[in-house]
Order: sequence, then C-alpha cells, then structure tokens
Amino acid sequence: MKRNAIEALLNWKNDEERKPMVLKGARQVGKTWLMKEFGRSHYENYVYFNFDEEDELQSIFETNKNPKRIIELLSLVAGEKILPRTTLVIFDEIQECPSALNALKYFKEKANEYHVIAAGSLLGTLLAQPKSYPVGMVNLLDIHPLTFDEFLDATDEPLYAYYQSITKEQAIEEIFHNRLMEAYNNYLIIGGMPECVASWVNHKDPARITQIQKELVQIYENDFSKHNGKVNSGRILQVFRSIVTQLAKPNEKFMYGAVREGGRARDFEEAIEWLVSAGMLNRVYNLSKLEHPLSAFRKMDQFKLFVFDTGLLKYMAGIDNSAILLKTNYQFKGPLTENYVLQQLIGQFDVAPHYYSDRSGEIDFVLQNGTEVIPVEAKGGEDKSAPTFKKYVNEHLPEHAVRFSKRGYRKDGYITNMPLYLSRKMKDLL
Repeated sequence: MKRNAIEALLNWKNDEERKPMVLKGARQVGKTWLMKEFGRSHYENYVYFNFDEEDELQSIFETNKNPKRIIELLSLVAGEKILPRTTLVIFDEIQECPSALNALKYFKEKANEYHVIAAGSLLGTLLAQPKSYPVGMVNLLDIHPLTFDEFLDATDEPLYAYYQSITKEQAIEEIFHNRLMEAYNNYLIIGGMPECVASWVNHKDPARITQIQKELVQIYENDFSKHNGKVNSGRILQVFRSIVTQLAKPNEKFMYGAVREGGRARDFEEAIEWLVSAGMLNRVYNLSKLEHPLSAFRKMDQFKLFVFDTGLLKYMAGIDNSAILLKTNYQFKGPLTENYVLQQLIGQFDVAPHYYSDRSGEIDFVLQNGTEVIPVEAKGGEDKSAPTFKKYVNEHLPEHAVRFSKRGYRKDGYITNMPLYLSRKMKDLL
C-alpha cells in the first residue's frame, strides 16, 4: 500500500529545521508499518525499538540525558552502528516510556543530525496533557485510516490512474463514473483500516472484513479501560457506544442525555476529550456565523461526533452490505455519507471542517480556504433538496459552493456538484 503520509515524511527528512517526528493516530491505522516502510525505502538503514516489548530499553533513557550516549547504547542493543542522517531511529509504543518521550527534546537541542521518529497507541491522549511531552521540540503528524484515493490505489491501480488524471470541471465518462461509484460503495463497507483493505485485496471476502471490524472495535473498547489514565473508562465506553444513536437523530448534534438519561456535560466532557485526543472520534463544531475566521464563531457547546473510520461506523451501525450496494434508501445513509465526506476532508484545509445550523435548517460542512468560506452539502443519493445551503448560496453568491452526491461532476449556477468519490480531491479541483 502507498500512503500519502510518506510525502510529508520526505519533506520532514529534507528539512534542515527538522525536529524529532511524532506520529499520532488511533491504534491499527498503520503507524508502525509506515515508519518501517519509510526507513526501508528512504534511508540506508533503520533501527527499530519497541518500548512495549523491550522493557529493558527504559533504563537507557531513565539514566541518560546525553543523546550521543543514548545513541551509543542503542547501537549496542541493535547490534549495529547508528549513523547520523543515514540511519532512521524508530521508537514505537513510546508512551510506555515517558523518559524516552521527554528525551526527544535532547535530540532536538544537541543531536539534530540523528533522524528520530516515534509513535505509540493513544499518544494523542498523552500529548493533550500539560507537561507530558517536550512542547515545541517535536514535529507532529496525524496518521488516519486510508483515504478513498489510497484505498483506490491499493485495490484498482488502473482506475486510480484515471482518478488521478481528473481535472477541474472535467466531464467524467459514464463508464468511469459508474466504476468509481462502485469503488465508493466498497469503501463505505470496507473503510480505510489497513488490515481490512489488505484482506479485501487478498481475499475479496466481505465476511472476513466484518470479522476484522468486529475485532477492531473490541480491541478499542478494551483499550478504554487499559489506557484511560484518570478518565472514567465506563463513561468513555458509554460515549463511544452512543455515537450511532447520536448520528441517527434528525439533527445529529451530540446530546449528553442520549448517552445516559439525565446526562450532563460535566459527566461526559472528559470522556469526549479522551476519545477525540485518541483519534477515535472526529469532532465538528457548529458556527454562529458563516464568516472568516471560522474558529472565531465556533459554538463550543454545540458539536457533532463522527467515527474516525467509515467502515467501522458502518459495522457499529449494523448496516447490511446489500443496503449500500443495492442503492436502497436505508435509514442511516445520511450520517454514513457525512462520516465518509468528513474523513476525506480532514487535513485538506488548514482549518478543521465546521457545520452551520439554525432554526431554518443546516449546512452539512463549512470549510475555510484562505479567507474564503465554502458551504458544503453531502448527499447520499441523487436528491438535491438542501434549503439552508441553497438559501445561503442565493444570498451570498460564494465563489465556491459544493454539493457531494451520486450525480455527475458539473456546475449548476453557483453550485458545483461533485460525485462523492471526488471529495478527497476537493481542494485540488476548486
């Protein structure tokens, strides 16, 4: 599998202002594979240390603060010389050794010629705590499940080559539109977890995918009790298990009372923060105004929560594959489509996606591109009704307004209709 993050890591490697790199992201999204693949393909050599498997490594960092001495000792452990610039030093499961996480600042200050990359499960929850890591001394990179373009590259290279060639307002031939829509439906079912994608490539067996998704959800739910720190693990589990119910409501806004009757913000705020920091949930805030800069108009008490992988959400909601493949209008189609679109939009723009809601209705997503504000609708079918979206477009005549649906790629007045499979290319196509 090719991952887009390799490009970001290459830029990091070539940057003279480089700091030790820390990869964040939920468990099983491919961080370990990515670090090893990057070391294998872009360095003469790499050395790999796993703090979860090798307890004795901790003593090296607990008794030494000199990075040159640390490198000497690690060379002895690895059985080979670690060279500046040509050896990639990989620290995995670094959350198990806080002194190693802290030691990254010494590499930045005193031994920046050594290329060091680190990752760990639930590292985001640790980094969210004050004083838990060297602020400003590391580069951070978020790793997510495979996006639609990465999925397409892994499952159908010729179709991916066509997808890559699509340019702004290009007419997409019906045969390719149909094939890409079919790939989109498959992505809704399989999602972007590397294990699921690899299984699909090798076996093409939907039952295996369902089993893997079931096991992944169980692993995550077990993690809640193991790595929750001071946060109540029962509440983390309650919030996580309420997501399908939350998204099935007409307005999808997160309601504490839907987690537990009589539930209040103070009961579940910490659990939500933990899940968002862990990379398990994506939070989208409501806006009081559709104006630049969006973050100034964010309503901190009104938000939606989506699952970080659409395939896992589809499994958690219990949607039968046939509902997606046979084009029926199943109950959860809207939320699943929005979850997919959000998963593709994350990371494309500097400002995280928001949404807008008032008494008259809602705009699914609001994006900021420079100073421009872009309204976005996400439709699971060919239905075009979106009164609040259309009203905003008619009143403000924005430079860009995008509707994602199953319809073809074309411009209708001020609205650009993009097929759902192009959501990952949105910024390039503006």
